[in-house]
Amino acid sequence: MTGSVLLAVRRLVDGAGTDGPAWLRVRDGLVVERGTGEPPAPADRDLGTVVPGHLDMHVHGALGTDFGTLGADPGPAVEHHARAGSTTLVASVATAALDTTAARLRELVPVVRSGALAGVHLEGPWLSAARCGAHDPLLLRAPHPRDVAALLAAGDGTVRMVTLAPELPGAPAAVAELVAAGVTVALGHTDADADTVRRALDAGATVFTHLFNGMPPLHHRRPGPVGVALSDDRATVELIADGHHVADEALALARRAAPGRVALVSDAMAATGLGDGRYRLAGSDVLVESGVANLADGSSLAGSTATVADVVRRLRARGVGLPELVSASTRAPAAALGLAGDPLQIGRPADLVELRDEGPHRVMRRGRWLASSS
Repeated sequence: MTGSVLLAVRRLVDGAGTDGPAWLRVRDGLVVERGTGEPPAPADRDLGTVVPGHLDMHVHGALGTDFGTLGADPGPAVEHHARAGSTTLVASVATAALDTTAARLRELVPVVRSGALAGVHLEGPWLSAARCGAHDPLLLRAPHPRDVAALLAAGDGTVRMVTLAPELPGAPAAVAELVAAGVTVALGHTDADADTVRRALDAGATVFTHLFNGMPPLHHRRPGPVGVALSDDRATVELIADGHHVADEALALARRAAPGRVALVSDAMAATGLGDGRYRLAGSDVLVESGVANLADGSSLAGSTATVADVVRRLRARGVGLPELVSASTRAPAAALGLAGDPLQIGRPADLVELRDEGPHRVMRRGRWLASSS
């Protein structure tokens, strides 16, 4: 879009303090003017409730495409999530052989450079076999400085986040190396005790990957990763609020314990948008039934088939307010990843979602309308 478009918004919730009538002028994909109340001229389009486009910092794919699959075109999966309201994605690459992961990173570099992706998230291979979930335990390993350097080199500055288990041999050095390289370090798929987790935070880790999943449950004498995540204000906590990964009571606990630190993620895998059937994820067979992805042997959940819009709609229906949901779907993940700037401010990309009770009605990405439910 190169022309100027004036949008009148009945209710704009931007996460930076605006919650009410507002207007936006969009030109060349950017917000170039904005204000509250009535627009300064007749609007080109009237919108209802508008929020910034969602940022999904943990997503593996959609429409049969896994972002980690060598040679796969990520475009259809990116477009699927964008049309659902996730206008910014960090592609999660699950555990694979090191040379495969390095080759895939090199393939994704130009995709990130183009702006289609905001970076890559390595979820593996530096994970605990005791809490590996859908990750192939035969491919897991401790982080060696040589391997860390090799994957960072293959990513050529596009690796934005790495999930690792802090109890593994070499993990403290890996955390330091990654932080020094400007990479966000997340703790997950871990069996670590609270002291080990706290030391990782002291070393620079700042995120907990899909809190409650892939880690020991909270115990009153052995708080583990969950206890530290909920009580340490330095950390952002990912939550998969699809109704299957985390019980609503645990979601309520996390929201109350970590206000402003919750990042809603989809953890969506290749089956997203396709329906039930058999799929592959991180080297494991996955069976999707009634929209729920499990390992074929039934031993673990295996990602989700939801989008961030799905979890936002679900939480909104349960009474969670839009300001909190905007924080959890845009501002908190952006801050965790070091992506500067509040969304929908002047000079920022025109990425927005018009919401109705049933979910996204219209989606704009970089000033271009992608989807409409009518």
